[in-house]
Amino acid sequence: MSDEVQYPICVMGVQGSGKSTIGRALAQSLGLRFFDGDDLHSVEAKAKMASGLPLTDDDRLPWLVRVAAVVADALAHGEPIVIACSALKRSYRDLMRETVPTLRFAQLEGSQELIAERLTHRNHEYMPSTLLDSQFATLEPLAADEAGTRVSLTLTPDEIVGRLTKEIGR
Repeated sequence: MSDEVQYPICVMGVQGSGKSTIGRALAQSLGLRFFDGDDLHSVEAKAKMASGLPLTDDDRLPWLVRVAAVVADALAHGEPIVIACSALKRSYRDLMRETVPTLRFAQLEGSQELIAERLTHRNHEYMPSTLLDSQFATLEPLAADEAGTRVSLTLTPDEIVGRLTKEIGR
């Protein structure tokens, strides 16, 4: 683990923004372990999304609690981690920070057109591209008073990781 990084980082954004790809690369850059929050969705939530229905706040709540618990458990063992989690609403991030006050967020942001184009090149296990509209409708961008940073998807993955390593990985 890097001696400098003493807090966990959540790489957030809508589907197709590259949370897992950037999260893995950022974790490697910082010498931290990566965890994908998608792995914590319930079977029921995955089935709902696979059928083309967006999750509600009630659907997301137990998942967000599980994500925060994984981060808190890692911290309790002295291991801040990088986790990928959409964390689309401020209330979701607030809930996660109630459990993990030191959690920092790295929002990957791009236009809906850019993300939609990216989705044409991927086949996700349970997240059809038809849910992108609902993801953007739900998204509340990271606010200036929230610990973290926003980074544009117009940069290359290496540039994004480099910027995040400097801005949020200190």
